[in-house]
Amino acid sequence: MSYPTWIDRLPSAHKPMPLLSFPSASLMGVSVYCLTHDAAWQTEGIVRIASETDAAAAVTMMDLSVEAEAFGCPLHTSEDEVPTVTGAIVTDEDEADELIIPNVGDARTGLYIEAARNAKARITDRPVLAGVIGPFSLAGRLMDVTEALANCICDPDFVHAVMKKTTPFLIEYAKAYKAAGLDGIVMAEPLSGLLSPALEAGFAAPYVKEMIDALQDEHFAVIYHNCGPNTPKMTDSLASLGAAAYHFGDAVDLAELLDLMPTDRPVLGNISPAGQFLGGTPESMTEAVNALLHRCADKPNFLLSSGCDIPPASSWDNIRAFFKASQDFYAGH
Repeated sequence: MSYPTWIDRLPSAHKPMPLLSFPSASLMGVSVYCLTHDAAWQTEGIVRIASETDAAAAVTMMDLSVEAEAFGCPLHTSEDEVPTVTGAIVTDEDEADELIIPNVGDARTGLYIEAARNAKARITDRPVLAGVIGPFSLAGRLMDVTEALANCICDPDFVHAVMKKTTPFLIEYAKAYKAAGLDGIVMAEPLSGLLSPALEAGFAAPYVKEMIDALQDEHFAVIYHNCGPNTPKMTDSLASLGAAAYHFGDAVDLAELLDLMPTDRPVLGNISPAGQFLGGTPESMTEAVNALLHRCADKPNFLLSSGCDIPPASSWDNIRAFFKASQDFYAGH
Protein backbone atom coordinates (compact mmCIF):
# COMPACT_ATOMS: atom_id res chain seq x y z
CA MET A 1 0.00 0.00 0.00
CA SER A 2 1.36 3.40 -0.95
CA TYR A 3 1.90 6.25 1.50
CA PRO A 4 3.63 9.66 1.37
CA THR A 5 7.39 9.63 0.98
CA TRP A 6 7.84 12.16 3.80
CA ILE A 7 6.93 9.36 6.20
CA ASP A 8 10.13 7.48 5.33
CA ARG A 9 12.24 10.58 5.98
CA LEU A 10 10.93 11.21 9.49
CA PRO A 11 13.31 8.99 11.51
CA SER A 12 16.46 10.15 9.73
CA ALA A 13 15.62 13.81 10.41
CA HIS A 14 15.78 13.11 14.18
CA LYS A 15 13.01 15.60 14.88
CA PRO A 16 10.52 14.47 17.54
CA MET A 17 6.82 14.30 16.70
CA PRO A 18 4.89 14.51 19.96
CA LEU A 19 1.09 14.59 20.06
CA LEU A 20 1.21 18.19 21.18
CA SER A 21 -1.73 20.54 20.80
CA PHE A 22 -3.70 21.42 23.94
CA PRO A 23 -0.79 23.03 25.84
CA SER A 24 -1.17 25.87 23.33
CA ALA A 25 -3.88 27.13 25.70
CA SER A 26 -1.31 28.34 28.22
CA LEU A 27 0.85 29.87 25.48
CA MET A 28 -2.07 32.01 24.35
CA GLY A 29 -3.72 32.57 27.72
CA VAL A 30 -7.04 31.00 26.71
CA SER A 31 -9.08 28.13 28.10
CA VAL A 32 -9.20 24.61 26.74
CA TYR A 33 -12.92 25.23 26.24
CA CYS A 34 -12.02 27.99 23.76
CA LEU A 35 -9.75 25.63 21.83
CA THR A 36 -12.45 22.97 21.58
CA HIS A 37 -15.32 25.30 20.69
CA ASP A 38 -13.82 28.08 18.54
CA ALA A 39 -12.19 27.40 15.16
CA ALA A 40 -10.14 30.61 15.16
CA TRP A 41 -8.57 29.91 18.55
CA GLN A 42 -7.98 26.30 17.58
CA THR A 43 -6.19 27.37 14.39
CA GLU A 44 -4.09 29.84 16.32
CA GLY A 45 -3.15 27.16 18.84
CA ILE A 46 -1.96 24.73 16.17
CA VAL A 47 0.06 27.45 14.46
CA ARG A 48 1.52 28.67 17.74
CA ILE A 49 2.76 25.16 18.61
CA ALA A 50 4.46 24.96 15.22
CA SER A 51 6.18 28.29 15.76
CA GLU A 52 7.33 27.33 19.27
CA THR A 53 8.74 23.87 18.46
CA ASP A 54 10.81 22.13 15.81
CA ALA A 55 8.47 19.15 15.65
CA ALA A 56 8.53 16.86 12.64
CA ALA A 57 4.83 17.48 12.04
CA ALA A 58 2.00 19.58 13.41
CA VAL A 59 -0.91 17.67 14.94
CA THR A 60 -4.35 19.20 15.41
CA MET A 61 -6.38 18.90 18.60
CA MET A 62 -6.72 15.24 19.68
CA ASP A 63 -10.23 15.59 21.12
CA LEU A 64 -11.76 12.10 21.15
CA SER A 65 -15.21 13.41 22.12
CA VAL A 66 -15.86 15.17 18.81
CA GLU A 67 -16.99 12.18 16.78
CA ALA A 68 -19.08 10.70 19.60
CA GLU A 69 -20.82 14.03 20.11
CA ALA A 70 -21.77 14.06 16.41
CA PHE A 71 -23.56 10.74 16.99
CA GLY A 72 -25.43 12.29 19.93
CA CYS A 73 -23.40 11.32 23.00
CA PRO A 74 -23.68 13.69 25.97
CA LEU A 75 -20.48 15.41 27.06
CA HIS A 76 -18.91 16.89 30.17
CA THR A 77 -17.14 20.16 29.40
CA SER A 78 -15.09 22.50 31.55
CA GLU A 79 -12.83 25.47 31.10
CA ASP A 80 -9.54 23.64 31.50
CA GLU A 81 -10.15 20.03 30.47
CA VAL A 82 -10.74 18.30 27.14
CA PRO A 83 -14.44 17.32 26.79
CA THR A 84 -15.34 13.75 27.77
CA VAL A 85 -18.28 11.50 26.92
CA THR A 86 -20.58 10.91 29.89
CA GLY A 87 -23.11 8.37 28.63
CA ALA A 88 -23.82 5.65 26.09
CA ILE A 89 -26.50 6.05 23.42
CA VAL A 90 -26.95 2.42 22.27
CA THR A 91 -27.64 -0.57 24.51
CA ASP A 92 -28.48 -3.40 22.10
CA GLU A 93 -28.23 -4.50 18.48
CA ASP A 94 -31.65 -3.12 17.54
CA GLU A 95 -30.66 0.35 18.73
CA ALA A 96 -27.38 0.02 16.85
CA ASP A 97 -29.24 -0.86 13.66
CA GLU A 98 -31.42 2.24 14.10
CA LEU A 99 -28.48 4.52 14.87
CA ILE A 100 -28.26 7.32 12.32
CA ILE A 101 -24.81 8.00 10.92
CA PRO A 102 -24.21 11.75 11.28
CA ASN A 103 -23.14 14.02 8.47
CA VAL A 104 -19.60 15.35 8.45
CA GLY A 105 -19.98 18.86 9.79
CA ASP A 106 -22.51 17.95 12.48
CA ALA A 107 -21.86 19.15 16.04
CA ARG A 108 -18.22 20.32 16.28
CA THR A 109 -16.79 18.23 13.43
CA GLY A 110 -17.12 21.15 11.02
CA LEU A 111 -15.29 23.42 13.46
CA TYR A 112 -12.37 21.00 13.68
CA ILE A 113 -12.13 20.64 9.91
CA GLU A 114 -12.22 24.42 9.47
CA ALA A 115 -9.47 24.91 12.06
CA ALA A 116 -7.31 22.24 10.44
CA ARG A 117 -7.79 23.71 6.96
CA ASN A 118 -6.78 27.18 8.15
CA ALA A 119 -3.79 25.85 10.09
CA LYS A 120 -2.58 23.90 7.06
CA ALA A 121 -2.70 27.09 5.00
CA ARG A 122 -0.42 28.83 7.51
CA ILE A 123 2.02 26.01 8.37
CA THR A 124 4.23 25.47 5.34
CA ASP A 125 7.42 23.96 6.77
CA ARG A 126 6.14 20.54 7.94
CA PRO A 127 3.25 18.11 7.44
CA VAL A 128 -0.02 18.84 9.24
CA LEU A 129 -1.98 15.88 10.64
CA ALA A 130 -5.49 15.70 12.06
CA GLY A 131 -6.34 13.79 15.22
CA VAL A 132 -9.18 11.30 14.64
CA ILE A 133 -10.57 8.54 16.87
CA GLY A 134 -10.46 4.91 15.69
CA PRO A 135 -13.62 2.91 14.92
CA PHE A 136 -13.53 0.55 17.92
CA SER A 137 -12.70 3.34 20.36
CA LEU A 138 -15.61 5.36 18.98
CA ALA A 139 -17.88 2.33 19.32
CA GLY A 140 -16.83 2.13 22.97
CA ARG A 141 -18.01 5.67 23.53
CA LEU A 142 -21.36 4.99 21.88
CA MET A 143 -21.90 1.69 23.77
CA ASP A 144 -19.98 2.40 27.02
CA VAL A 145 -16.37 1.29 27.21
CA THR A 146 -16.94 -1.59 29.62
CA GLU A 147 -19.89 -2.86 27.62
CA ALA A 148 -17.94 -2.70 24.37
CA LEU A 149 -15.15 -4.85 25.79
CA ALA A 150 -17.55 -7.37 27.36
CA ASN A 151 -19.82 -7.58 24.33
CA CYS A 152 -16.99 -8.72 22.11
CA ILE A 153 -17.58 -12.01 23.93
CA CYS A 154 -21.19 -11.74 25.15
CA ASP A 155 -22.89 -10.06 22.19
CA PRO A 156 -20.53 -9.88 19.20
CA ASP A 157 -23.30 -9.05 16.71
CA PHE A 158 -24.07 -5.91 18.73
CA VAL A 159 -20.44 -4.80 18.51
CA HIS A 160 -20.26 -5.41 14.77
CA ALA A 161 -23.54 -3.52 14.27
CA VAL A 162 -22.06 -0.46 15.98
CA MET A 163 -18.77 -0.78 14.09
CA LYS A 164 -20.73 -0.73 10.83
CA LYS A 165 -21.93 2.74 11.81
CA THR A 166 -18.70 4.19 13.23
CA THR A 167 -16.43 3.09 10.38
CA PRO A 168 -18.20 4.72 7.40
CA PHE A 169 -18.63 7.93 9.37
CA LEU A 170 -14.95 8.08 10.27
CA ILE A 171 -13.94 7.40 6.67
CA GLU A 172 -16.01 10.38 5.48
CA TYR A 173 -14.74 12.53 8.35
CA ALA A 174 -11.12 11.75 7.47
CA LYS A 175 -11.86 12.35 3.79
CA ALA A 176 -12.98 15.85 4.76
CA TYR A 177 -9.55 16.46 6.31
CA LYS A 178 -7.98 15.08 3.16
CA ALA A 179 -10.05 17.47 1.05
CA ALA A 180 -8.97 20.30 3.34
CA GLY A 181 -5.37 19.68 2.28
CA LEU A 182 -4.02 17.91 5.34
CA ASP A 183 -1.17 15.43 4.99
CA GLY A 184 -2.76 12.65 7.01
CA ILE A 185 -4.40 11.64 10.25
CA VAL A 186 -3.28 10.20 13.56
CA MET A 187 -5.92 7.55 14.28
CA ALA A 188 -6.29 6.97 18.02
CA GLU A 189 -7.48 3.41 18.71
CA PRO A 190 -6.53 2.90 22.38
CA LEU A 191 -9.57 0.86 23.45
CA SER A 192 -8.58 -2.04 21.20
CA GLY A 193 -5.30 -2.20 23.12
CA LEU A 194 -7.28 -3.62 26.05
CA LEU A 195 -8.56 -6.57 24.02
CA SER A 196 -6.93 -9.97 23.67
CA PRO A 197 -5.01 -10.44 20.39
CA ALA A 198 -7.79 -12.66 19.01
CA LEU A 199 -10.52 -10.16 19.85
CA GLU A 200 -8.51 -7.25 18.44
CA ALA A 201 -8.05 -9.18 15.19
CA GLY A 202 -11.77 -9.90 14.99
CA PHE A 203 -13.39 -6.69 16.19
CA ALA A 204 -10.96 -3.81 15.57
CA ALA A 205 -8.42 -4.69 12.89
CA PRO A 206 -10.86 -5.31 9.98
CA TYR A 207 -12.51 -1.93 10.44
CA VAL A 208 -9.23 -0.07 10.95
CA LYS A 209 -7.89 -1.67 7.77
CA GLU A 210 -11.06 -0.65 5.94
CA MET A 211 -10.34 2.94 6.93
CA ILE A 212 -6.67 2.77 5.95
CA ASP A 213 -7.51 1.19 2.59
CA ALA A 214 -10.06 3.93 1.89
CA LEU A 215 -7.83 6.83 2.89
CA GLN A 216 -4.12 6.22 2.56
CA ASP A 217 -2.25 6.99 -0.65
CA GLU A 218 0.92 8.70 -1.85
CA HIS A 219 -0.42 12.04 -0.60
CA PHE A 220 -2.21 11.11 2.64
CA ALA A 221 -0.90 9.06 5.58
CA VAL A 222 -2.65 7.16 8.34
CA ILE A 223 -0.55 6.97 11.50
CA TYR A 224 -1.99 4.34 13.83
CA HIS A 225 -1.90 5.18 17.55
CA ASN A 226 -2.60 2.69 20.31
CA CYS A 227 -1.58 3.29 23.93
CA GLY A 228 -3.15 0.07 25.24
CA PRO A 229 -1.01 -2.32 27.29
CA ASN A 230 -1.71 -5.38 25.12
CA THR A 231 -0.19 -4.02 21.92
CA PRO A 232 3.02 -6.13 22.15
CA LYS A 233 0.82 -9.24 21.90
CA MET A 234 -0.94 -8.09 18.72
CA THR A 235 1.90 -6.85 16.55
CA ASP A 236 1.19 -9.32 13.72
CA SER A 237 -2.32 -7.93 13.41
CA LEU A 238 -1.20 -4.32 13.69
CA ALA A 239 1.52 -4.77 11.08
CA SER A 240 -1.04 -6.24 8.67
CA LEU A 241 -3.08 -3.02 8.81
CA GLY A 242 -0.64 -1.31 6.45
CA ALA A 243 -0.53 2.01 8.29
CA ALA A 244 2.14 4.47 7.17
CA ALA A 245 3.52 4.62 10.73
CA TYR A 246 2.72 3.33 14.22
CA HIS A 247 2.57 5.25 17.50
CA PHE A 248 2.59 3.51 20.90
CA GLY A 249 2.01 4.58 24.48
CA ASP A 250 4.11 4.46 27.62
CA ALA A 251 2.36 1.37 28.99
CA VAL A 252 4.68 -0.77 26.84
CA ASP A 253 8.39 -1.29 26.28
CA LEU A 254 9.03 0.56 23.02
CA ALA A 255 12.34 -1.18 22.40
CA GLU A 256 10.49 -4.49 22.52
CA LEU A 257 7.88 -3.24 20.09
CA LEU A 258 10.52 -1.98 17.69
CA ASP A 259 11.85 -5.52 17.48
CA LEU A 260 8.37 -6.87 16.74
CA MET A 261 7.10 -4.31 14.21
CA PRO A 262 8.09 -4.02 10.53
CA THR A 263 11.36 -2.17 10.05
CA ASP A 264 10.09 -0.33 6.96
CA ARG A 265 7.53 1.75 8.88
CA PRO A 266 8.32 4.40 11.49
CA VAL A 267 7.49 3.47 15.08
CA LEU A 268 6.88 6.47 17.36
CA GLY A 269 6.75 6.90 21.13
CA ASN A 270 6.68 6.92 24.06
CA ILE A 271 7.61 9.47 26.77
CA SER A 272 4.89 9.48 29.43
CA PRO A 273 2.38 12.32 29.01
CA ALA A 274 1.22 12.20 32.64
CA GLY A 275 4.47 11.16 34.26
CA GLN A 276 6.84 13.50 32.43
CA PHE A 277 5.08 16.22 30.41
CA LEU A 278 2.51 16.88 33.14
CA GLY A 279 4.08 15.55 36.34
CA GLY A 280 7.79 15.66 35.67
CA THR A 281 10.51 18.30 35.79
CA PRO A 282 12.94 19.46 33.11
CA GLU A 283 15.57 17.29 34.78
CA SER A 284 13.40 14.17 34.89
CA MET A 285 12.27 14.78 31.30
CA THR A 286 15.87 15.00 30.12
CA GLU A 287 16.68 11.78 31.94
CA ALA A 288 13.64 9.99 30.45
CA VAL A 289 14.39 11.12 26.90
CA ASN A 290 18.04 10.11 27.18
CA ALA A 291 17.10 6.70 28.57
CA LEU A 292 14.65 6.04 25.74
CA LEU A 293 17.04 7.27 23.06
CA HIS A 294 19.88 5.13 24.39
CA ARG A 295 17.64 2.09 24.00
CA CYS A 296 15.93 2.93 20.72
CA ALA A 297 17.90 5.47 18.69
CA ASP A 298 19.91 2.78 16.90
CA LYS A 299 16.71 1.47 15.30
CA PRO A 300 16.45 3.09 11.84
CA ASN A 301 12.66 3.37 12.04
CA PHE A 302 12.42 4.89 15.54
CA LEU A 303 11.04 8.38 16.04
CA LEU A 304 10.81 10.07 19.44
CA SER A 305 7.34 11.14 20.54
CA SER A 306 5.07 11.40 23.53
CA GLY A 307 3.27 8.24 24.57
CA CYS A 308 -0.12 9.80 23.91
CA ASP A 309 -1.76 13.22 23.66
CA ILE A 310 0.01 15.69 25.97
CA PRO A 311 -2.33 17.05 28.69
CA PRO A 312 -3.37 20.72 28.49
CA ALA A 313 -1.83 21.66 31.85
CA SER A 314 1.61 20.27 30.98
CA SER A 315 4.57 22.50 31.78
CA TRP A 316 6.20 24.28 28.87
CA ASP A 317 9.50 23.94 30.72
CA ASN A 318 9.06 20.17 30.43
CA ILE A 319 7.99 20.38 26.78
CA ARG A 320 11.02 22.47 25.89
CA ALA A 321 13.27 20.10 27.84
CA PHE A 322 11.88 17.22 25.75
CA PHE A 323 12.92 18.89 22.50
CA LYS A 324 16.28 20.06 23.86
CA ALA A 325 17.17 16.62 25.20
CA SER A 326 16.50 15.10 21.80
CA GLN A 327 18.51 17.77 19.99
CA ASP A 328 21.44 17.41 22.37
CA PHE A 329 21.42 13.61 22.13
CA TYR A 330 21.55 13.50 18.35
CA ALA A 331 24.10 16.33 18.22
CA GLY A 332 26.39 14.14 20.32
CA HIS A 333 25.78 10.98 18.32
